[in-house]
Amino acid sequence: MIKFRSIKTTLNKGVTVPSLIFITGICLLSAIYPKLTENLLNTVKGFIFVNLNYVYVWSVTIFVLFLVYLMFSKYGNIRLGRNDSKPAYSFFSWISMLFAAGMGIGLMYFSVAEPMQHYSNEVFSGNTAIQRAKDAQLYTFFHWGIHAWAIYGIVGLSLAYFAYRYRLPLSLRSCFYPLLKDKIKGTWGNTIDIFALCSTFFGITTTLGFGVVQINSGLETLGVLPGSSFIYQVLIVGVLVSLSIISAVSGVDKGVRILSNINIVSVVVLLLFVLVLGPTVYLIGSFTEGIGTYINNFFSLTFNTHVYEAETQPWFYDWTILYWAWWISWSPYVGLFIAKISKGRTIREFIAAVLIIPTLFNFIWMSVFGNSAIWFDVNIADGALSQLASNPDALMFRFLEYLPLTEIISFLVIAIIIIFFVTSADSGMFVMNSIATKNALISPKWQTIGWGILLATLALILLNAGGLNALQSMTLITALPFSVIMLLFIVSLVKALAIDQKYYERDFSATTIPWSGESWRQRLKQIVSFNDKKSVSRYIDTTVKEALYELQQEFAQNNIDATINSYEKPQRIEIEIKHDVVNNFVYGVKNETRVVSDYLLNEENLPDVDDSQTHFPKSYFGDAREGYDVQLFTKNELISDVLKHYERFIEIIVEKRNEMFISSNANRRLE
Repeated sequence: MIKFRSIKTTLNKGVTVPSLIFITGICLLSAIYPKLTENLLNTVKGFIFVNLNYVYVWSVTIFVLFLVYLMFSKYGNIRLGRNDSKPAYSFFSWISMLFAAGMGIGLMYFSVAEPMQHYSNEVFSGNTAIQRAKDAQLYTFFHWGIHAWAIYGIVGLSLAYFAYRYRLPLSLRSCFYPLLKDKIKGTWGNTIDIFALCSTFFGITTTLGFGVVQINSGLETLGVLPGSSFIYQVLIVGVLVSLSIISAVSGVDKGVRILSNINIVSVVVLLLFVLVLGPTVYLIGSFTEGIGTYINNFFSLTFNTHVYEAETQPWFYDWTILYWAWWISWSPYVGLFIAKISKGRTIREFIAAVLIIPTLFNFIWMSVFGNSAIWFDVNIADGALSQLASNPDALMFRFLEYLPLTEIISFLVIAIIIIFFVTSADSGMFVMNSIATKNALISPKWQTIGWGILLATLALILLNAGGLNALQSMTLITALPFSVIMLLFIVSLVKALAIDQKYYERDFSATTIPWSGESWRQRLKQIVSFNDKKSVSRYIDTTVKEALYELQQEFAQNNIDATINSYEKPQRIEIEIKHDVVNNFVYGVKNETRVVSDYLLNEENLPDVDDSQTHFPKSYFGDAREGYDVQLFTKNELISDVLKHYERFIEIIVEKRNEMFISSNANRRLE
């Protein structure tokens, strides 16, 4: 008799099954009836862009203003994690990964195409060539700058904050905890995650589909492939998705991080090549002037709906509104990935890095490539590049023909596009699996492989049937409801941050007992002394230990079970009161090291210091608040200090507004 082993899976049926039904249904509809589906979805998209474009304009504006406010507010010092948590990745690796996930293939696809399309657009034909060139750079900066990254930043910050600060799952449903509380575990939470999973899948599928077309076009231009038939696209997808799966199953720490680092180095090499061998002085000057123009026009661009300029409104819908919708539709995917790699950063550090660094790099990149193309078009190509503006798949490679070492650089461009393809696909598989499993810590590798195969299969079906445009329209339509969801993220985040700040600033009760004046001579001696490791160890083993054990016995007399925990390296001892519903109360003392300043070593009016390091007993707490030196405390004063913190703990947990810090399963969420 054959025994069938059950397949191990971490997929959540309530999220995965409805998502797969909807994804495959839309993709098959787009493949079987491409024109009908495209026309229908374009009609819906057109209605939204024309009649509801202000929703996108106001949403993106609020995202930018809110993040700038947070960056300079008192909340900026709050860490995405416990107060003592550290970043998991180096700054370079962190920036490389968020940049590769956030821009990817689009950076290569539009770096020449978008400025050329603005420059050659008939809407602006009445302007001078110089003004058209300036506007082309300005609009490109606007679409790829702070506004785009603010969209990603809102989702990424919300996810990272609730996942690492409140120990909730790294899932979009967690961002609604202050509003929905435990309802996020049910239908409401599943609905939010289904939306995120479908939006992520559609965005990645369409982007990868267009990336395959550009790679195919580049290989055809270089003579590597004889044409752009479907069989060659199948071959390209097969190779690239296989590489993506290998990278994804190796994990973020290996595959994604290494490829992102390689990619950013390759991109910088290509950038420097074009800058040095292109019209260098013109590029540096145009970039400098472009930054000034962008700053001067920042608010007018932000709020402009072109309502008084009927002739430019179609351009506004096809570019600005489409971009805002596109970034919003991508934000669940990019936001989840950014959040995954941002644990341990402060809110200020997160916002500054996410808003400024990628934006500045995008400006440099778009200036170098876009302005070079316009300069070549005017001074050398005699308008040949302008004529190719509507064919972005080939435009990049035609542009490279006006630079030396064309063939070598073209291969480098293809290599970069391939790496962008792989990093987008592998991080996409990782994110989709995370959503579908409610952020399971460990999932079987076949699930990641399955997402990769599904991506490749549906992308090829749509490429063959011509249904990518329909799917792109569907992606843009989903951006409207998600923009409203993102505004609710802000409401939720504001509520949580206010509680967070009050929680950690909460002072002791007015009944706090200060030091008495007893044993003042001994205190003075301790104040002017610098302790060694042995003396601090002795203090912990005697005074602290006696105080905690005496307090444990008194807690027992009041029917409260307290545990004493001792550790070595570093030496520490703590009293812990465990709870099933709220966070455990912990008060401990550890042997801490402090470096003595060099000038104090030679100070004659202080006791002699034998070493550049001194030790002191430092308190610590279960919620990672900053502790302090307790070396001057007697046994009774230590007991009093523990009770001060326990009284504060009791006062906090009885207040309803602090539910998020002390809610059900809080201890099981702690790492």
